Amino acid sequence: MELIRPEQYRYHNGGKKDALPFADAEYHDRLAGLHDIMDMHGLDAVVLTSMHNVAYYSGFLYCSFGRPYACVVTKTDCVTVSAGIDAGQPWRRSIGDNITYTDWKRDNFWRVVASITGEGKVIGCEADHLTMERAEKLNAFLKPSRGVDIAAATMEQRMRKSPAEIALIKHGANVADVGGYAIRDAVKVGATELEVTMAGRDAMEREIARRFPDAEYRDTWVWFQSGLNTDGAHNPVTNRKLQRRDILSLNCFPMISGYYTALERTMFVGEVDDASLKIWEANIAAHEYGMSLLVPGASCSGVTAKINEFLAERDMLQYRTFGYGHSFGVLSHYYGREAGLELREDIDTVLEPGMVISMEPMLTIADGQPGAGGYREHDILVVTEDGAEDITHYPYGPAFNVVG
Repeated sequence: MELIRPEQYRYHNGGKKDALPFADAEYHDRLAGLHDIMDMHGLDAVVLTSMHNVAYYSGFLYCSFGRPYACVVTKTDCVTVSAGIDAGQPWRRSIGDNITYTDWKRDNFWRVVASITGEGKVIGCEADHLTMERAEKLNAFLKPSRGVDIAAATMEQRMRKSPAEIALIKHGANVADVGGYAIRDAVKVGATELEVTMAGRDAMEREIARRFPDAEYRDTWVWFQSGLNTDGAHNPVTNRKLQRRDILSLNCFPMISGYYTALERTMFVGEVDDASLKIWEANIAAHEYGMSLLVPGASCSGVTAKINEFLAERDMLQYRTFGYGHSFGVLSHYYGREAGLELREDIDTVLEPGMVISMEPMLTIADGQPGAGGYREHDILVVTEDGAEDITHYPYGPAFNVVG
């Protein structure tokens, strides 16, 4: 007998949902916000394809591995569309329904999406995430009467955190502090970047499991750099051995259910020379000044201009390498970004209560120059009604971070 292989099926394995990062009411509120966006643009359905938006609205954080995934939201339903390789996990870890597409025939993913949205509808999508090929497939299979890019609108929604999100982000900042202390304890002459990195990562993984015993655990990482390797903020870890007087860059990144937080600190092994101390202290001064500027009503570009002026007065602006801070939430180094809330010259977003943003000035001095290396401090702040709350507690500066 010939086996009938379907294009799609429901595989709700286990029969009950697992714990999501937030209560059901949180996801219903998010979907209500998305329905407001749909009403504003006259949309019949939204096809979300990015990891961050699928996770934000459904709770399911997918692992693509070359396969397409989606969360399709209509006026009545929220359905994740996933590949067979994930079996029942996408249904267990999402707020709504789930349909599995098979790969026996090419483009079954788009056939499933079209079966939910229908043809000839007004469709919202994320233009910044769809490749040219996938945009063509969307048009071919859904045949939308009109398409609307809702990437910016969903980003605007994500930038304004709920109390539940802020509570989770605070846990993340606390976990990052735990990683920082573990790294500090591991720093010594002869230890390798990799060995120190593992100490910080393992401490954070254990702390996340202690705080969230029902969560999924993935993607927590550390970048711990030394010497020349500190010149870039995102330089990978090496097996270089630490030497006395090395400049160090501590970077802890706990990931809790797709929510990324960070702790970044400048350190030195054993002692710090005068030239390095001067630059370090100048960057700390910029860091403290920058944090004082993060208040409701301040604009990202305005804050940036003031810190630029602060550094220029100290003849340090030429050593700045990137923006001074960014939003936090459902994002990571390989997916997601809330680019509308970054401290850069070209971003005019005004800070509001409920936004979460970092202050992280960095100065990089070229190899061979006095004080060579990369200097960076990083705190996360929650904007409140009358100021901002610093939720990072690991100390910065030479009094605590000349170690080993």
